[in-house]
Amino acid sequence: MRAKDIMSSPVHVIWQDAPVESAAELLTAHRVTALPVVDADGLLVGMVGESDLLWHRVPADPTIHMRRHPDADGGDRPGMVSDVMSPYPLTTTPEADVAEVAEIMLENDVRSVPVIQDRNVIGIVSRRDILRAMVRDDETLTHEVQHRLDAYADGARRWAAAVDAGVVTVSGRYLDETERGVIAVLARTVPGVCAVHLETVATT
Repeated sequence: MRAKDIMSSPVHVIWQDAPVESAAELLTAHRVTALPVVDADGLLVGMVGESDLLWHRVPADPTIHMRRHPDADGGDRPGMVSDVMSPYPLTTTPEADVAEVAEIMLENDVRSVPVIQDRNVIGIVSRRDILRAMVRDDETLTHEVQHRLDAYADGARRWAAAVDAGVVTVSGRYLDETERGVIAVLARTVPGVCAVHLETVATT
């Protein structure tokens, strides 16, 4: 399973020179924890998340802030996204294996990773996307794999799919090794499938 199979697209992004209030509004409105930050050409330059905004904006009441930090200059409070974003963000590609994306997230303690193609943001993968793709029951997986196999066979039931604990077993007859490979790829690209076994039904 690849990043492109589970990524959210299109992506909500924020311009680097936008006010931090706009970023906060987008995060709240779309219920996401982070936004890719882009420049005037639409290219990725950073990420801004809830923690970035809170770090610089809480407490919001300037009198409380001055009491706790009497030497701070109230005018230094960041106003633009570029002032608070995290530059050089971790990214992934459309063809990256989802397991590798999950490992990147866990090792670096990030909740989402932009999917990049030629520095353009074409999607974003969050921990929720990975969980949603991985935690699917066998009945759902069987139905989806079977649907793809039948579609490839122009509606005929040439192969039968069965799923047990995320492992797909496809039984049927194959014209050649090329067709076997195609069937294996079709089954493997269903989100939630962890392995594929092909069984050849003997002719009678």
